[in-house]
Amino acid sequence: MKCLILAAGYATRLYPLTENYPKPLLEVKGRPILDWLIADMDSLGMIDEYVVISNHKFFPHFQAWAARMPWAITVLDDGTTSNETRLGAVRDIQFAMDALQIHDDVLVIAGDNLLDFSLTAFIRYAQSKKTSCIMRYYEPSLEKLQRSGVVMLNEADQVLEMAEKPARPASHWCSPAFYYYTATDAARIPEGIAAGCHTDAPGSYVAWLCKQAVVHAMEMPGSRYDIGNLESYQKICQEYEGIIC
Repeated sequence: MKCLILAAGYATRLYPLTENYPKPLLEVKGRPILDWLIADMDSLGMIDEYVVISNHKFFPHFQAWAARMPWAITVLDDGTTSNETRLGAVRDIQFAMDALQIHDDVLVIAGDNLLDFSLTAFIRYAQSKKTSCIMRYYEPSLEKLQRSGVVMLNEADQVLEMAEKPARPASHWCSPAFYYYTATDAARIPEGIAAGCHTDAPGSYVAWLCKQAVVHAMEMPGSRYDIGNLESYQKICQEYEGIIC
């Protein structure tokens, strides 16, 4: 299994902190965000390569970081140089799969989120379902729902519908940017793009895929910490306690 880490954004809301440094490498409690994520996933022993998809501006930072790490990490430069010219998450996934000729199951994660629970539970869940899978959590705030990916489910946890940043959310279930794609479904990304799938938000592919194939959603057993601005970063630096479940 490959793990694709989306890290090609420019984090403009965190300026000046991220004006010349990538958000996924910001430190929380003495270690970069990516270290927290990879160390947890690697404990399962099922991922044989981590692929960090960077923009051109931050590529040298990720290369230097990867060279110091004990894991098998490949860093890719998607060639973009500004927030205005970014490829978007879905095209970045396709770029990595094409560049490395990936034909495996893939775990796709946002490189700028922290969790207080182990992602290994999600990997096991997806493998037990033998389908592509996402995670979900209950969000009571309408304002936050309107800035998120929102999913509708049936009683078997199958995703019936997903919408990115809906004006009128159809449920209170949010999906963070952590996805497990079977090799078959990952290979359909070009088909999804050709069919009109939006490419900026990573959940846009799930929105298309759930109409073509079975996708399940695991309820998160803990919390996700989204570093969106300087205030939230400072709060997380103070409050984050690592993986507790």
